[in-house]
Amino acid sequence: MVKKNRGKKIILGILCAILLVTALAFILFFNELRSLASLKVIDNYPMYRMTYFGDYGFNEFLKVGAKSDSDIEKFVTKRLLKGLPIDINVTGAGCTVFVTKNDKGDTIFARNFDFTYAPSLQVWANPRNGYASVSTVNLSFAGYSKDNLPTPMGINSFLTLAAPYLPFDGMNEKGVSIALLAVPEAHMSTDENKVTLNTTTAIRLVLDKAATVDEAVDLLRKYNIYFSGDIKCHYLIADVTGKSVIVEYWNGGLQVVKSDKSYQIASNFIAYNGLDIGEGYDEFDRYDSVKQAIEENHGKLTKEQTIDLLTQIGVHGPAGEDKLQWSVVYNLTDLQGYSFAHRNRGNVKEFTLKK
Repeated sequence: MVKKNRGKKIILGILCAILLVTALAFILFFNELRSLASLKVIDNYPMYRMTYFGDYGFNEFLKVGAKSDSDIEKFVTKRLLKGLPIDINVTGAGCTVFVTKNDKGDTIFARNFDFTYAPSLQVWANPRNGYASVSTVNLSFAGYSKDNLPTPMGINSFLTLAAPYLPFDGMNEKGVSIALLAVPEAHMSTDENKVTLNTTTAIRLVLDKAATVDEAVDLLRKYNIYFSGDIKCHYLIADVTGKSVIVEYWNGGLQVVKSDKSYQIASNFIAYNGLDIGEGYDEFDRYDSVKQAIEENHGKLTKEQTIDLLTQIGVHGPAGEDKLQWSVVYNLTDLQGYSFAHRNRGNVKEFTLKK
């Protein structure tokens, strides 16, 4: 009888220990688990959505920055992934972005992301010391591929928690929007007194901290930049007023390209001082197609016209492969938008930043 009671006590003790460890793990990973629980597939290409809960430590990151992808990997691994390693991987892309008005007079920011296979994730974030935003992440940047895709509530979804540091475009609650596009060249000097950001954390800076285009440019001037994977980029930035600029890194510094039109277009060529240095593919054709569509419609595009245009200008590779990975339209006036994956206009998904 004594042995039986002792055995029961041992089993009870083990169960209590397991429950305690489970409870502690739940408390420690509470926001991470909430975030992963929100992961949903919205297109089978695939395209995902997720809400990031909790603090992703961006203010902490801004104090130290990163001078290489390895530095970002270390920070994200320690701060967000609890030690699980991530391998940031960037390759070139051909994209088109434009800012104009819709048929209601709202300011819209429309973007195609053309790339090799790239599953996408729309992530909602609401940092304690920053503006709420929705952004689009290229999940291949976090190491996902056709043979390795995140599964909602699966263990292989854990790397999606790095999403706040990997936006390729986005809109914040103040009606500021930004997107990156690859360009063939950039010339940026380094100021040892400034913290360094990479291509995507520069976008996070703007989304979290900028309420206008001018604020976005002023913020970017405070930091050095390096280009992940050595893929040079420029940015199109716009705000709710319709003001927009292209930010390029040329002649050793940050250069601002303004438009003398009521709209602005960016493609994969250097626009500063009319240099028009392109990749030698179809970047100028895409630019001209957008310009023609906007001007033929007197600066205002309906939703259907915008979808038609994005579908039309999506890139096809030299072998005919479809490179259009995702299209997204942000309405900077009413903080709503819509997106679709891989030219699938039959599955356009609407979204909102409104509370």
